Amino acid sequence: MRYKRPDIKNAQSIAEAAEREMKFTLSLEPTEEAGTTIIRNIYETFRMLGNALLVAEGIESEDHVAPIRELLKLKVDTKRPIYLIGNLRRLRHNINYYGYRPKLAEVIDTLSIAKNCFKPLHSAVIEKINAGTALS
Repeated sequence: MRYKRPDIKNAQSIAEAAEREMKFTLSLEPTEEAGTTIIRNIYETFRMLGNALLVAEGIESEDHVAPIRELLKLKVDTKRPIYLIGNLRRLRHNINYYGYRPKLAEVIDTLSIAKNCFKPLHSAVIEKINAGTALS
């Protein structure tokens, strides 16, 4: 990780972009053909939320692990456990680097994680950014 000047405006912009991307991704029809795109996009929106937390604190991550780790530190009530986002990272990795093609059940499960976890996490991220205390 590299330390920079905290950038609240950029953090807010990243969180807003994540929300737009999630809204679009949830509008896609869940099929095996669209599965790779849906899973990649959902993972990326969660990573963006974690990245927004880091940017607000002036930290530049050099990998995908740190933003997800920061996101998982948030204390939020969700209908699905947020640690499942870590599973999405591994699934996306298999898709990108090993040509894995997700089954429809995996796509539907990923959509369920997104529908049950994104909004509470997004709200918590926005709240922390706006409070100027992105990391505790």
